[in-house]
Amino acid sequence: MENLQKKVQKKPSFLKLPHRTILASIASASFIVCPIIIGINPVAAQKNEANTLSYSKLIEKTQQGQVKKVKIDEVEQVAQVYLVGNKPEDPPIRVKLLAQNPELINILKKQNVEFEEVSSAGNRAAQVFLFNMMWVLLLVSLALLLIRRSANASNQAMNFGKSRAKFQMEAKTGVKFDDVAGVKEAKEELEEVVTFLKQPEKFTAVGARIPKGVLLVGPPGTGKTLLAKAIAGEAGVPFFSMSGSEFVEMFVGVGASRVRDLFKKAKENAPCLIFIDEIDAVGRQRGVGIGGGNDEREQTLNQLLTEMDGFEGNTGIIIIAATNRPDVLDSALLRPGRFDRQVIVDVPDLKGRLDILTVHAQNKKIDPSVSLEAIARRTAGFTGADLANLLNEAAILTARRRKEAITDLEINDATDRVVAGMEGTPLLDSKKKRIIAYHEVGKALVGTLIEKHDPVQKVTLIPRGQSLGLTWFAPNDEHFLMSRLQLLAIITAILAGRATEEVVFGAKEITSGGGKPEGREIEYVTSIARDMVTMYGMSDIGQFSLEPPNQETFMRRNGMSKTDYSEVISAKIDHAIRDIIMQCYETGKNLITNNRKLVDHLVEILIEEETIDGDKFRQIVGEYCTIAEEKLTMNLVRS
Repeated sequence: MENLQKKVQKKPSFLKLPHRTILASIASASFIVCPIIIGINPVAAQKNEANTLSYSKLIEKTQQGQVKKVKIDEVEQVAQVYLVGNKPEDPPIRVKLLAQNPELINILKKQNVEFEEVSSAGNRAAQVFLFNMMWVLLLVSLALLLIRRSANASNQAMNFGKSRAKFQMEAKTGVKFDDVAGVKEAKEELEEVVTFLKQPEKFTAVGARIPKGVLLVGPPGTGKTLLAKAIAGEAGVPFFSMSGSEFVEMFVGVGASRVRDLFKKAKENAPCLIFIDEIDAVGRQRGVGIGGGNDEREQTLNQLLTEMDGFEGNTGIIIIAATNRPDVLDSALLRPGRFDRQVIVDVPDLKGRLDILTVHAQNKKIDPSVSLEAIARRTAGFTGADLANLLNEAAILTARRRKEAITDLEINDATDRVVAGMEGTPLLDSKKKRIIAYHEVGKALVGTLIEKHDPVQKVTLIPRGQSLGLTWFAPNDEHFLMSRLQLLAIITAILAGRATEEVVFGAKEITSGGGKPEGREIEYVTSIARDMVTMYGMSDIGQFSLEPPNQETFMRRNGMSKTDYSEVISAKIDHAIRDIIMQCYETGKNLITNNRKLVDHLVEILIEEETIDGDKFRQIVGEYCTIAEEKLTMNLVRS
């Protein structure tokens, strides 16, 4: 039964064929259907063969009085014979007649058999007419199909240069300013734009003019597009939205044509809003080959510049654009008169994260014991999209575990998943697991003992993503400014894992490390040390910025960056980086050597429990340090 249902539900294969194949199938089928229409049914013909008589048999049955009625068709030379004793619903017997049938007529008259002459000429003509009309309809349908396809192709050609912007007379995005949190300053700037559109007299009375463009700048996931939706939802004016990549095509002139068409429609519906997402796709700096510059993109940009602030004005049109690459935008696009305002939408601070979590927690069942403020403190550096994803992952885990509300356990697991990846299978008790335990304990211990380092949040041997073990540090405050001591503490703690392996297992047993979310550990600490030397002036070389911050990233990655210093300075940079890293490594190595017993004790606990939270870790370290101080005092008294 199930197989029969699958066959019934299965999509007919002929629907997947191209138009030509379908038409050919229709034409072939018509040769089978047409004979049925005109009366030549093969199945019926086989039945009629069994229900026939010969001419001589008809005469014989007529003479015997077995014939009741006869209908003679002179056109087809066929007689339809009704025998005595047959039921009314029984079909007549067909008899093939001769060209002339006087003998049959005489016998029928002599036996007083009822007979009549019928003609099928009219029915045959109708059947031939229907057969011909069917072919005419088939040809007309084919012609209409070809005309329709050619019309669609011509319409596409005519609309190729038209704007693809999505237009809404009154944008119903479902997003208001109350739904946007964590970007208070940006909201205030954009609320003024909405007020400009709703109450322009409030500003024009004092000589203020409406801004022509607002550029939203910030990292991915900070809420730039969400703010644009909120503006559209609040303003109540016509709204155009599109992506910067929709302007650019492989054909020259299409992008400029679409810009003209967009602003033409906007002027017809002014006052209105135009939102261009990822404007760096079309607004890159002109005259440089970096970033795939081409004439088509530059023509599109030139047309956009002209429409925003050219010879003809566009009063009542406000352009809102979003990008996370403001450094690559053309300077003419950023000048006042085009984009009058640049609104920074940055990563939220502690209060901003708390506001974002409050907004996203409204439609989720969260246990009263969960503290949103604690989550906000632990998620420093998270964007609004990261926080929304965090609560969503926690809700998924809650449903998977069949709980009624989200608890701290789901929040912790969701945080680990978002940052480090999916949880893996725990390692068995082996040498590999012990090496990873020493590696992670070394980092956590040095991070706890060294000055200016963030406190430990968790140490675990449960693999996540590509990391076989993880050590989490939770900052106490926002790291808007990093001191030299803090950067050195970060390098020391990261290198402490390798230093612990060397102290415990020897230099020949040093491994590649348990992994780190930001990348491989050696690369990470090298990049910090290089920035300290070349960008922050935190070395003996002096207060010089030796690598401009606007250097193209892919050029630095490929070793193609242009340097403005000599080979002597380059050698000094290398020595300074090496000195910073080696000093931090020796510091961590000394701390591990001086606290070897504590390291062994923590490793045993970690192997047994697989996870140690920050409070318990600091408690064990504090108790050990207190005992060590007491022993040292007793030894001094005895001496």
